[in-house]
Amino acid sequence: MRKKTHSKPGHRDARGPSQRQLRAGELVRRALAEIVARGDIQDPELSSRPITISEVRMSPDLRHAVCFVAPLGGGDAVALADALTRVRGYLRGQLSHEVTFKFMPDLSFEADVSFDRAEAVDRLLHSPKVARDLDADDHDEDGKSDEDNGD
Repeated sequence: MRKKTHSKPGHRDARGPSQRQLRAGELVRRALAEIVARGDIQDPELSSRPITISEVRMSPDLRHAVCFVAPLGGGDAVALADALTRVRGYLRGQLSHEVTFKFMPDLSFEADVSFDRAEAVDRLLHSPKVARDLDADDHDEDGKSDEDNGD
């Protein structure tokens, strides 16, 4: 008996999210951003904080949404995700007024660390050691710079 080598129909892990998942995720992201921006959330930790919802990843059946959040201007993204998790029932109810799905997705919130990673890479690229290495690459073996050679 031969073992099947192809994946199940609808199994998209290797290829990434479908267009349907991407569209639904962007719809949920925009609606949640509007809900949060209105300032109707009755949580002291969230009422006066500017928040960004950078991405929403939907499950293939659109029943689960993972929302990546970060505080604008810096701060504790994990505490922000925990605070949004406490009010996810309210957010889900408000979301049902904004978007129409067959099933309203269950929301989970995670801290978005991509901004921190980008800042770390930026700091690294602008460090004196990297600048020195880049300056050394601008010179060829003769000690002349690329500009001296007419390049």
